Amino acid sequence: MDSPKVMGIINITPDSFYAGSRKPSVDEALQQAEKMLADGATFLDIGAYSSRPGAADIAVSEETDRLLPVIEAIVATFPDAILSVDTFRSRVAEAAVNAGAHMINDISGGTLDADMFATVARLRVPYILMHMKGTPQTMVQLAQYDDVFNEVLDYFVSKYQQLRQLGVHDVIIDPGFGFAKNQQQNYELMSRLHDFDILELPLLAGISRKKMVYGLLGGTAADALNGTTVLNTIAINKGANILRVHDVKEAVEAVKIWEACQ
Repeated sequence: MDSPKVMGIINITPDSFYAGSRKPSVDEALQQAEKMLADGATFLDIGAYSSRPGAADIAVSEETDRLLPVIEAIVATFPDAILSVDTFRSRVAEAAVNAGAHMINDISGGTLDADMFATVARLRVPYILMHMKGTPQTMVQLAQYDDVFNEVLDYFVSKYQQLRQLGVHDVIIDPGFGFAKNQQQNYELMSRLHDFDILELPLLAGISRKKMVYGLLGGTAADALNGTTVLNTIAINKGANILRVHDVKEAVEAVKIWEACQ
């Protein structure tokens, strides 16, 4: 984490919010993995459950059946790739790690599966701790805070303490832009991103093509690449260590330009 890194998003889903990220077949996912690694991604984040607002709930078995063939294929084809599994279910996370994934990216911070923290501790893998309230189906109605930054900070302090007590030390925090947060709250968190330094933990920013971009600028997720690049640059200037993105090449270029200015 001595310099910002880029995490490429591969969605094994038919309904993720950005259509360009949907790679439902193994062959499509392998092609995307190859392109992202060639473009400079350090991590690949693979998810089989859409967490967009109002997304349909699916069974654990369906999530696992979508996910495992892709992880196994990427591990076989690109053995040096660092794979993250995007899931809030401990059973899915464990199956993915057993199949070759290296870290767990949990949008719920352990709130949607009481076994997640213990599973991470037992597996001894890095854990991305994201802030969210509710579920993907209910989170839009829960974007209510007296002080969004301090409430998210308190959440991280409490959750990290629980993880440390279980022996989990490799924790990355993610403020959860767009998850139970409206546009004003998203930009307030972005403006104070550097204040999370007090936790002395690596920080991931997941802004890519989200409504906080096109809701401000107009258009749809398909039109949001330029705004995403601007926000990614602001994020690394405010201390983000990982950019989670759909468009790896552009994010890597932003990091290179930022580094040249330091």
